[in-house]
Amino acid sequence: MFYMAASKKGVTGAILLGLCESRLDNTVYRMGIAPTRRAARQLVGHRHITVNKEVVNIASYILRPGDEVAVRERSRSLEAITNSLSTNNTRFDWIEFNPATMSGKLIAMPERAQIPENIREQFIVELYSK
Repeated sequence: MFYMAASKKGVTGAILLGLCESRLDNTVYRMGIAPTRRAARQLVGHRHITVNKEVVNIASYILRPGDEVAVRERSRSLEAITNSLSTNNTRFDWIEFNPATMSGKLIAMPERAQIPENIREQFIVELYSK
């Protein structure tokens, strides 16, 4: 993923974080469908998530703005998903999500200032640049 970020124009660290945020497993976590990133990765791997109405089981799948992410119809009654949605009220500017339909959309790639984690992306860039 670093090499994808390094090949794009702009600040490599910010682009890298944007690519990480647009991964399918991370987006499922940010939408509140799963309580942790690990649980989100498992939901994706077990084929409970669709992207643009197609089942995708690759956690590292990179979403593009406008892609629709949803819980499969037959998976909507899973206890893990319903519990996570009932306890998570956090919303992010770059994601649109409707808990009633268990579907959402990646509106745009997030800006560095919108990402809440305290990550020093410059250190990551320096490490991989060696």
